Amino acid sequence: MDTSYPREERPPPKRGSPPAAPAPRDHLLWAIFNTLYMNFCCLGFVALAFAVKARDRKVSGDVEAARHFSSKARCYNALATAGSVLLPLLLGALIVTGVIHLSKLAQESVGFFTYQLSGSDDEDQ
Repeated sequence: MDTSYPREERPPPKRGSPPAAPAPRDHLLWAIFNTLYMNFCCLGFVALAFAVKARDRKVSGDVEAARHFSSKARCYNALATAGSVLLPLLLGALIVTGVIHLSKLAQESVGFFTYQLSGSDDEDQ
């Protein structure tokens, strides 16, 4: 026990409830980006609607509803981003494979037609 002067009065440490969980993210910026630049099947607009709902619920203090709408906004944002990135890549791959296939087909047909033309010249003589 400390009996020296001057004593410092310290309040006892508070032992209340654990710190509150952080507020959920509303993913509004991501939804705006998807709406403006990569609006695949209007999923960016749907994500924007849920992001705005999540922000409204977060401001009003309804954290559980904000988490629910935030989760939906994240899901639709991910779908819109994946659809807008993967579909052009798939289309590009299909175009490249189609061009390669057509070039091989053209090379084979050139060989076929030159063979027939050379054979018909021999018959005319």
